[in-house]
Amino acid sequence: MQIPQSFKFLAASVFVLQSALLLAEDKFALKVVAERESAIYEVGETAKFQITLTNGDAAVESGTVSYAVDDFLPEHNDRYPSGTLNLAEGNSVEVSLKSPGVVRCQVKFQTPDNKTVTAMAGAAFSPTKIELSLPVPDDFDEFWAGQKKLLAEVPATPKLTPVDNSDASILCFDAQVACLGDAPVSGYFAKPREAAPKSLPAILWVHGAGVRSSSLGNAVKGAKANMLSMDMNAHGIPNGKPNEFYEEQTNGPLKDYRYAGREGRDASYFRGMFLRLVRGIDFLTAQPEWDGKTVIVIGHSQGGGQALVAGGLDERVTFVATGVPAICDHSGRAADRINGWPKLVPQGSDGKPDPQILEASRYVDAVNFASRCKADAIMSVGFIDSVCPPTSCYAAYNQLQGKKQILTEPLMGHAAPPHIQDAFIEAVLEHVERQKDVEN
Repeated sequence: MQIPQSFKFLAASVFVLQSALLLAEDKFALKVVAERESAIYEVGETAKFQITLTNGDAAVESGTVSYAVDDFLPEHNDRYPSGTLNLAEGNSVEVSLKSPGVVRCQVKFQTPDNKTVTAMAGAAFSPTKIELSLPVPDDFDEFWAGQKKLLAEVPATPKLTPVDNSDASILCFDAQVACLGDAPVSGYFAKPREAAPKSLPAILWVHGAGVRSSSLGNAVKGAKANMLSMDMNAHGIPNGKPNEFYEEQTNGPLKDYRYAGREGRDASYFRGMFLRLVRGIDFLTAQPEWDGKTVIVIGHSQGGGQALVAGGLDERVTFVATGVPAICDHSGRAADRINGWPKLVPQGSDGKPDPQILEASRYVDAVNFASRCKADAIMSVGFIDSVCPPTSCYAAYNQLQGKKQILTEPLMGHAAPPHIQDAFIEAVLEHVERQKDVEN
């Protein structure tokens, strides 16, 4: 069938018109940043958030934006500025704090076609002066020494199953090592095939929240960097199963695992998770290739919390890489600030933390382990992170006893972006080099 020329012309005209309309569409973008690039101020100073609205490449110098400053707790919103701002009259919001803390400024703009554009930034005030929300329990060390003693009574004989790997220079295994309780250490272990005895540092990769297999890729990554390397899943579950297996675990026995047993320190789910850290280190340091002096633990989110715990629970750990760490500052609400993931301690009808769970939480709080950690460390923190709020991260960072550095991200939420991961690996390798000069 021959298509009339007039129809072809009409279709082409419609296409050109549609393309022109698309090009003419508004492309609004909103940005807010602290006037100071670091976004770090001292208590009593005034932080100024600068707001910028653009449409395509052009600045929009008029229009109304709404703004709200908060400290992650809705009940505190009346303490901070909020309202609307006419950009023709000004583009900044000012805030000051009387005590150490971190605030966020969220801004919104309603476009002419009723779409909402948002942006958020954070600012910290004397964050390195954020203290523990509650003191470390008097019998904290005694309790965990007792747990480690019970663990030591369980033989650490590993079951190693070879795993295929495309790099012939690397040996890989599925490693299962008995631990206290029913859940073993379960991970992928990799090492250079030709490594000499007593020549390699050890690295343990630990996982964020959720239920998944260990990562063979991480294990191999560490081995290619000439380390004894194990990636360990958080729950002691089998590795390499179909996705359906992990979904069944997520919706079944491991559903809401983070709250399991939270009424008592002996029953807390985190007790077993933390003891598996020690047993994982037992396994790595038992390898004949271990250099006898270097143990690194690395993770983000829940893995970042585990890394802090490992550093405080096991003196063999020499370096901790902890990204936006979870499991921190469970008792934050007792100090009138937001607590970290997993918000372990609920609030009662009186608005106060549940006293029984609050007491038990202190024994599985990564900030208290950080206070015992003498290892060197690197930490990342996102100033607008609502999952692992920056105050909870700083509460842990400020307790670390070794050489430490913190990577601050004023515009970052709960994330582990590539540049942070690269910085962590660089710091790990620098630590390995420094350790070469340390006597056994």
